[in-house]
Amino acid sequence: MSTKLEKLTFAINLLDRVSAPVRRIQKTLGGMASSSQAAFGQIGTGAMGVGAAGYSLYRFINPAEQMQRALGEVASLDVGENALKGLSNEALAYSVKYGRAAEGFVRSAYDIQSSIEGLKGNDLAVFTNAGNVLASATKSDAGTITDYMGTMHGIFKQQAAAMGKGNWIELLAGQTATAVQMFKTDGSKWAAGWTALGANATAAGIKMTEQMAVLGRLQATMSGSEAGTKYKAFLAGAGKAQDKLGLSFVDSEGNLLGMLDILGKLQGKFGDTLSLAESDALKDAFGSDEAVSLIKLLMADTDGLTESMDKLGKVTGMEKAEEMASKMVTPLMRIGEGVTALATGLGFALMPALNPVIDGMADGAAAMTRWTTEFPNITRWIGYGILSVIGLTAALGGLAMIAGIVRIATIGWGMATLFAKGVSAAFSVTLGIFKAVMWAVNAAMLANPIGLIIAGIVLLIAGVAAVIYWWDDLKAAFMDTSWGQAIMGVIDGLLGYLEALINPIGWVMDNIGGIMAYVGLESSSGPPATSPSLEAPRRSTVQPGGVTNHIAKTFASHQSNQKTVGQQNIHFHDQTDSQTIKELISLET
Repeated sequence: MSTKLEKLTFAINLLDRVSAPVRRIQKTLGGMASSSQAAFGQIGTGAMGVGAAGYSLYRFINPAEQMQRALGEVASLDVGENALKGLSNEALAYSVKYGRAAEGFVRSAYDIQSSIEGLKGNDLAVFTNAGNVLASATKSDAGTITDYMGTMHGIFKQQAAAMGKGNWIELLAGQTATAVQMFKTDGSKWAAGWTALGANATAAGIKMTEQMAVLGRLQATMSGSEAGTKYKAFLAGAGKAQDKLGLSFVDSEGNLLGMLDILGKLQGKFGDTLSLAESDALKDAFGSDEAVSLIKLLMADTDGLTESMDKLGKVTGMEKAEEMASKMVTPLMRIGEGVTALATGLGFALMPALNPVIDGMADGAAAMTRWTTEFPNITRWIGYGILSVIGLTAALGGLAMIAGIVRIATIGWGMATLFAKGVSAAFSVTLGIFKAVMWAVNAAMLANPIGLIIAGIVLLIAGVAAVIYWWDDLKAAFMDTSWGQAIMGVIDGLLGYLEALINPIGWVMDNIGGIMAYVGLESSSGPPATSPSLEAPRRSTVQPGGVTNHIAKTFASHQSNQKTVGQQNIHFHDQTDSQTIKELISLET
């Protein structure tokens, strides 16, 4: 058989062994991927459905529930149904317009109702709306502004009653927003000034507009609480100061004059600026450094104080607060609270129908609770039944969980099986290659016994070469011991003989061609002709029947391209010794 034909047969056998395992691996891998995708797809779809349903239900019910709770808190203060309805409507309108939570709006109404007496009808809704708009306008929170409104109502209670509480609170919101903008402060600092001042200026007959202007001008150089403290000290010492200074600071009715009038009289006595001696005289008259500090600050800018009082006096409503608040909201804030307001409205619309059902369920729960004490034995057996149902539910749930785990484990087992098949296929391929190589070696050996001699010579040369290459390392490892030195001495002697042996072996390997020619291992007619179709065999796509079947069909369809190589026999008529071989080689050379 030709060497090239043997190579082709070996390649065909190798591909035939590999093709079937590869197809099985591909099929198993595809099925495993499909099963995994389907399983996890079902899990993901179910989880998304449950989550979406739960979230939708929460979003639909929760806004109305939270609003109802807030309204319930306000209702606990004996607020009527109509007032609650107006408060709810105002809260939803506010949330959509200013992008703030309607629930927080309602909860602030609780504090307003608690701190301000006599709110009737729609006053609670108006107060709450004004307070929340002012909080937005002044970058404050509803709690701080609610306390501020309670403080201001306590200070200007008579003015609020005379104007009407609703009108007064809107005026307060507008003037406060204007003052915060004009004096570059915020709601918290502004409220702190009024907390420190208290009702002292109002008790002295000073109007709210003037008090705001004075506190505002002072806050240009100090904190709100410090401004309130200085103003309070000035008011406390004004009565004594007029006697010591020989000036009158009150009108015909005994009320304290306005700040501009008092400053005018002081300027007439001391001039526009105060010397050190004059400052000491004012301190002695008013009784504190805080009062003198106020006089110095305001005396230096009476025109600014006049302008501030005029501007605040022109405010009649809360338009300025609404304008400032509207600039602090974004469309995204509005749409977010708009959706919440819509959900709240829908929830309120459904509550008349849902509340009786829910109340009935609650009443039923109360009745069954009562029965548990009246019928303890029945209650115990009902409890056993409930535990049984719970246990059965848990068992079914566990079974479902186990089924899912088993399914995933089956996929995992498929992966392990696939891996085992892959290892087996690799081992089969390796074994096939080894067998093929051994088959080729055996064939060569059987065809030519000289091959055994050649193989032995090659192995001997390889071993000797390895020993020579690593001789220094081996020698260094053994020379550290006495017995190693003895062994090395023996090996050195043997190496000399081995090196002498390599020379004739090398001569044999160099002239092996001539030797084989002499014994007839190579045909005198040259290598046998082979079919062109076998020189470069074409590798077609592996068909389901395997590579062998495909090659058989290919040979059947190309009969005309085959060539037959005649048989050659080699005969040995006598024994050939080594001396004869040497003579023949010398003749050829």
